[in-house]
Amino acid sequence: MDLFDQNLRASAPLADRMRPLDFKDFVGQEKNDGEKTLLRQAIEADNLPSILFWGPPGTGKTTLAKIIAQKTAAFFEPFSAVSSGVKELREVIKAAIERKKFKNQKTILFIDEIHRWNKGQQDALLPYVEKGIVTLIGATTENPSFEVNSALLSRCRVFVLNLLDQEQLKQIIKNAIGDKDRGLGNLKVEIGEDVRDYLTQMANGDARTVLNALEFSVNSSKPDKDGKIVLDTKIIEQALQKSYLYDKAGEQHYNIISALHKSMRGSDANAALYWLGRMVESGEDPLYIARRLVRFASEDIGLADPQALVQAVSAYTACHYLGYPECDVILAQAVAYLAKAPKSNKLYIAIGQVKQDIKNLPNEPVPLHLRNAPTKLMKDLDYGKDYKYTPNFKNAEEAKQDYLPDKLKNRKYLD
Repeated sequence: MDLFDQNLRASAPLADRMRPLDFKDFVGQEKNDGEKTLLRQAIEADNLPSILFWGPPGTGKTTLAKIIAQKTAAFFEPFSAVSSGVKELREVIKAAIERKKFKNQKTILFIDEIHRWNKGQQDALLPYVEKGIVTLIGATTENPSFEVNSALLSRCRVFVLNLLDQEQLKQIIKNAIGDKDRGLGNLKVEIGEDVRDYLTQMANGDARTVLNALEFSVNSSKPDKDGKIVLDTKIIEQALQKSYLYDKAGEQHYNIISALHKSMRGSDANAALYWLGRMVESGEDPLYIARRLVRFASEDIGLADPQALVQAVSAYTACHYLGYPECDVILAQAVAYLAKAPKSNKLYIAIGQVKQDIKNLPNEPVPLHLRNAPTKLMKDLDYGKDYKYTPNFKNAEEAKQDYLPDKLKNRKYLD
């Protein structure tokens, strides 16, 4: 590696620098690359068939392909489905044919994000995979049953890469903090167990997310007087946080809509109509008011009066058709109805609890028995197995089955 490559490597993101170079450092996919697995044996025998790696981002699809590149005597040709098309493929195939003819060397073609290729592009690749001119390694985050042509799919072995669990992500953090050559080992980084728990939980099984957040947190933190960089949950939360855009209207705008909302919640139709009038007379967008009423109908009334949502949505539609000044009475009708309706926030609380579970827990996979299995591959992976079709059962008790993920069994959001 020359000086330029060394400098380029040193300036690369932590997630790229820490990419494992061998199986011993590759964490989380032992069912695919363990010592006695078929894939590992095929790699070590340098007799790899065409394969597809299917899994969420950050699970190691590209990493595993690059490890294969280190292990094979074949020529490894990386190829991006995003930036390359049939023209570039023809050049690769031409070189592969010459390599086979004059050097008796195989070519492994790695296509990242192969699902980005359309049917025509995939069809152009098919004959060369069939003839063995190239051995295909495809990586995709999308279900290959839908995104890869059936003819091409039938000539590939599919390996499913799963989300990493918290212990595996913690090992990746430990490796990054301790590695002096490629990681953060030359810095005095301290990250407590509770902070590791938070980071690995919020990363949703994505190693890249963990390393990106870790690197951002370290680079954004000032060392203390002892030269230590101590990471806490707050800095990790900021590193993970997405940015949102907000309406920058004045405070009065928000004060009056708040007064309208709370007057309706308190069943004071008179006050609600007054605050509505203030907004109408100030030239507030009627569709903005109507949208707030639609939200209120479910948030504060919900199942106590399902017709409230019908009234609110009808008001929105009518305001859209008429505009000012004709729609003022329509808004008044909806406001009065919502103010006088019985109140219930059970739905609001229920969806809030759902959001908390989603925020505080990793994204749980859909149980296999609840997944549809329209393709043979999905059936082979036990999609839909043991699902009970409720109408076929006369006894409700016999039809009982779990619909929530394992970690959320028996969770009650709504009575």
